[in-house]
Amino acid sequence: MLKDITLGQFFPGNTVVHRLDPRTKLALMIVYITALFMAKGFPAYIMMLAVLVTCLALSKIKLKAIFRGLRPILIIISLTVFLNIFFIRGETILYEYRFIVITREGLLTAVFMAVRLMMLIISTLLLTYTTSPIALTDGLERLLNPLKKIKLPIHEFSMMMSIALRFIPTLIEETDKIMSAQKSRGADFETGGLIKRAKAILPLIIPLFISAFRRADELATAMECRCYHGGMGRTRMKVLKPAARDYLALLYGAVVVAAVILLGQIELWQI
Repeated sequence: MLKDITLGQFFPGNTVVHRLDPRTKLALMIVYITALFMAKGFPAYIMMLAVLVTCLALSKIKLKAIFRGLRPILIIISLTVFLNIFFIRGETILYEYRFIVITREGLLTAVFMAVRLMMLIISTLLLTYTTSPIALTDGLERLLNPLKKIKLPIHEFSMMMSIALRFIPTLIEETDKIMSAQKSRGADFETGGLIKRAKAILPLIIPLFISAFRRADELATAMECRCYHGGMGRTRMKVLKPAARDYLALLYGAVVVAAVILLGQIELWQI
């Protein structure tokens, strides 16, 4: 299960998506998520799915990696579907037995919420899969650069976000090693009830925290040895410059948002 968590991993490539400016990809992800929450009705969701499939095809990311990234949130998606089906009331009743009532509105809401969550996670995975942590840090810092005027530590914030994303796979790998070592000594993490499994996980917490603090101390030492003192006076080896493809991608995002708004208005008008 831990190996299925792929958030923070980067798959090098030379595709159109990989070559986009990180600021463009961050902006497009925000635009896509906004359009996703504005989408209403099947036509809008089909269009959003088509956009996502097109981006995945252009990035040449294997579907196996995408499915691995979705597996850890299947429980959340299942819980969301369950709550929407059985707790949202509507006028059209599809099934009723005592206190259990399933309506058409609740079923549609459950489907839309499940699809929305999956597309939201996939779009986030696509960003981290095709953007290196360093490029992501630079892009985030440049996007938030206007906030420096109000004395916000943008560089430090961007660096913390990048380090957090970078260390997710590392900590997952460390947890897996600790679990394997505990299993070799007779620990059981897979059988028993919920309380028993929770108690079995407790011995993992202390060595994992020790490992995390040790890595953080090593990283801080390495940064100090390289004379890192924050963003003041810091230069970049690679200066971000938007290309024609970045402007075309932003234009494409604006068209998608406009189409979602239009489809939503048509759907409301039909209702």
